[in-house]
Amino acid sequence: MIVQQRRVVTAVLAAAALVMTAGCSSDDGGPAFGGGTSPSSSGAGGTESAASPSEQAADEPPPDKGSVKVVRTVTEDLDSPWGLAPLPEGDLLVSSRDEGTITRVDEESGEKTELGEVSGVAPEGEGGLLGIALSPEFASDHLVYAYFTTVSDNRIVRMLYDENKPSGDQLGSPDTIFKGIPKGYIHNGGRIAFGPDKMLYAGAGETGQTGLAQDTKSLGGKILRMTPEGEPAPGNPFADSVVYSYGHRNVQGLAWDDKQRLWAAEFGQDTWDELNQIKPGGNYGWPVVEGESDNSKYLNPIAQWSTDDASPSGIAYAEGSIWMAGLKGERLWRIPLDGTKASADPQAFLEGDHGRLRTVVSAGGGRLWLVTSETDGRGSPAAGDDRILELEVT
Repeated sequence: MIVQQRRVVTAVLAAAALVMTAGCSSDDGGPAFGGGTSPSSSGAGGTESAASPSEQAADEPPPDKGSVKVVRTVTEDLDSPWGLAPLPEGDLLVSSRDEGTITRVDEESGEKTELGEVSGVAPEGEGGLLGIALSPEFASDHLVYAYFTTVSDNRIVRMLYDENKPSGDQLGSPDTIFKGIPKGYIHNGGRIAFGPDKMLYAGAGETGQTGLAQDTKSLGGKILRMTPEGEPAPGNPFADSVVYSYGHRNVQGLAWDDKQRLWAAEFGQDTWDELNQIKPGGNYGWPVVEGESDNSKYLNPIAQWSTDDASPSGIAYAEGSIWMAGLKGERLWRIPLDGTKASADPQAFLEGDHGRLRTVVSAGGGRLWLVTSETDGRGSPAAGDDRILELEVT
């Protein structure tokens, strides 16, 4: 199918307007200003925990230049799609932030089947039904996990998926495994993913209350790590706590590379969006610093971008690189890796071609699933929006 081209329009605002919009500048692609125009990359700075053997292993860096080819549109006419979870047999589950539903997409035909509505979802602003993930034991337990906003908090639930039931009635009642994550009109985080260790990781935003990010007793502005039952995972850096790293503003991208290292994408405020390599117990600086700093207390990003050029949401690892979806930037960034550093400057693809880009997931074999985000209230929807695209990448 032919996807309509879009043109990026740059708005120039006065300094007074910049100050007024500072509180939610780049999140989900809202107004973002300042900080230069080109991406930069650097090694991680600050105090780090001891590297594991896998982190010390030699990597073969990918080529400096890669490529992206849009193979096809898998499906279209999605409403506010947010999370994406590939099923073992190849079909895709996609969540709708504003409708609070989960839909199954036939990977070959694009046909959509609604599993059901997740009860308790209260969509507002950047909140609603956000990330979804399959249980590590999905083949036997058929559990789907979801992160969503309620009237009082953000929480993580799991639901039994029974595809033998009628469409719209295939999701069991949500079983809450974790609650009490701060909610806000902005900065709800929302990405969840099971790691190679079969623990559940979640990105939690600081809801616009910047002080939460540096408070290790708060769940806001953190990456959380827990068991599939919602308990603090063994080996977490803070006793009896699910907090894994802190000093985050709004993490919406989580992915592991082939050496089982965790990477996260983070919205900046006025100056720099970030790609970070996550260390247990690491402090990533917000709100004291944004982007790189010379303060060894804080871990520096591996790469950073002007907020106009990124506003990053989902990330995926494929072909030796991190691939990062940009909302306001309306492009897909490739960050080639050499161990825990970028081996070359980030490279942009699909700039303005498909509008805002929300989620990217590895499909294996040098392929990615890419979800657009034009129907989230901040885009300019065209006929057929929103879509899932299949990409070939190198």
